[in-house]
Amino acid sequence: MFDVKYQLKILPDKPGVYIMKNSLGEVIYVGKAKVLKNRIRQYFQNSRNHTQKVKSMVKNIEEFEYIVTDSEIEALILECNLIKKYRPKYNILLKDDKHYPFIKITLNEDFPRVFVTRNIKKDGAKYFGPYTDSYAVYDTIELIKKIFPARTCNTNISNFKNKRPCLNYYIELCKAPCCGYISKEDYRKIIDNIIDLLSGKDKKIIKDLKKEMKEAAEKLEFEKAANLRDNIEAVTKVIEKQKIFISNFQNEDFIDSYNDDKDTCVQVFFLRNGKIVGREHFILENTMDLAKKEVLLNFIKEFYGGTAFIPKLIYLPELEDRELIEEWLTLKSENKVSVKVPLKGDKKNILKLVQKNAKVTLEQFKFKLINDKKIYENNMKQLADLLELDFIPHRIEGYDISNIQGVDSVGSMVVFEGGKPKNSDYRRFKIDTFNSPNDYDSIKEILNRRFSRGLNEIKEIQDERLKLGYGKFCVFPDVILVDGGKGQVNSALEVLKKLNINIPVCGMVKDDKHKTRGLIYKSKEIDISKYKNIMNLIAKIQDEAHRFAITYHRSLRNKRTFHSILDDIPYIGGTRKKALLKKFGSIENIKKATYDELISTESMNSKSAKSVINFFKK
Repeated sequence: MFDVKYQLKILPDKPGVYIMKNSLGEVIYVGKAKVLKNRIRQYFQNSRNHTQKVKSMVKNIEEFEYIVTDSEIEALILECNLIKKYRPKYNILLKDDKHYPFIKITLNEDFPRVFVTRNIKKDGAKYFGPYTDSYAVYDTIELIKKIFPARTCNTNISNFKNKRPCLNYYIELCKAPCCGYISKEDYRKIIDNIIDLLSGKDKKIIKDLKKEMKEAAEKLEFEKAANLRDNIEAVTKVIEKQKIFISNFQNEDFIDSYNDDKDTCVQVFFLRNGKIVGREHFILENTMDLAKKEVLLNFIKEFYGGTAFIPKLIYLPELEDRELIEEWLTLKSENKVSVKVPLKGDKKNILKLVQKNAKVTLEQFKFKLINDKKIYENNMKQLADLLELDFIPHRIEGYDISNIQGVDSVGSMVVFEGGKPKNSDYRRFKIDTFNSPNDYDSIKEILNRRFSRGLNEIKEIQDERLKLGYGKFCVFPDVILVDGGKGQVNSALEVLKKLNINIPVCGMVKDDKHKTRGLIYKSKEIDISKYKNIMNLIAKIQDEAHRFAITYHRSLRNKRTFHSILDDIPYIGGTRKKALLKKFGSIENIKKATYDELISTESMNSKSAKSVINFFKK
């Protein structure tokens, strides 16, 4: 039994991280402290000065643990890692763990490639970004390829092994370095031009292109001159995608926020070499009890804790623990990072613009929220009228089955609340009971498992063995939608009747073109074609249930399909399996391979080579 009073007495007078847990042992909050003893005791003292959020959290704390660190910076690093791992309920969390696209130029290669990536590595390559508009990035890459034809393939061209160039050479999108058609020096000039263009040195490029176009025209090479003219226009389009803001800026992020009486919008402007390459906003809900500097501190830890790229300069209107955050960001990026609070000048003016955008975004978000709520309420009222219900539905659960002739049969459960998907409540079921494609029995199985567990959790809550809000199946829907017709509906109703649960069940039926046509309810088909919004919602639920089911089905099928006899050999893992198949081409050839041939294979050693030989001997 965890003794809170005793544990509070023995808290250390050192920096560290504390982890709060509920009755189920789930982590509900992670925090760091300069002095653990002082920080943790604050939670269990007089609650008069506590915010509503802290009061709610403390009520759910059944136990806590802590990890002592040597310094506050170690505590901060550990806190960020644990928040990322546990995603605790009472920490401020960003809903979107975004990985922004960058343009990568592989300068560590003899003939560098230019392509889009979302993963940044310390590999000697040059990265441009981040870009928040992925479509614009790919458009930029296509334009660059037309102007400066650099390769995008993964071909190893160190020895000029290719005898024939690929299609890109013939359509003038590559100079075929793989065939030795261009020297390293000339190819490097192309790459230098791309770097200049992405770095904002566009005036020089346009000047050189105009000079080359003029020379071609004077030599009566009109086709070449026309191509150069088109290239100048393409360069101009690339430039337009990067709005010039001010001339003397480096890689910088500008962050500010705006809050109303309930929520906060944090806005980030990404400036790279004096140009805005993108902006992004994040809505943080229920932040009414937090000061602005506390919100920004939590945002910084979440945002830069999950991104690979950190600029050298970050500007904010205010921030707690600024020096500590600078130290952490510097360690994380392996470059000196400065966090500054500008008091006047251009930087201050940009922050004002960022805050203005945050305010507009939050107002738009709230307006859309209110508008969507009204539309949804009207839709649900119409649905209630169609089904002759005496209540307005809020939570709808959709179910679907996916299999191929009964093999790898799975079921999906998707949840919509307020007209929107609630992904955290999605569930999937692996159906092992049946070996034939029997949708009726499969529906029975997954609904029986879902609602039996729900009833058990409700009983545990009533017996105080489970706290309200922590069950995974205890919240029941207002309406159940199953993919299919009368047979699927009757199967679902049979299960509910057996469990003594009364929930309306509808079948989602499709037409010959596989589009949602109507609902089966009480053995009759209801035409919903006149109710466009309801039809769109039902179609969305049906498509989502199908997508979630088929994704799980494919993952199971792929695991089964890609299982090889090599997986059963001791000391042969994924890397060695790929290396063996790459070298020998088939299982039959691996069986015939000698010890010397096996051990000379990449990643193989004596132990694994002997293991392969012994396995096939048996």
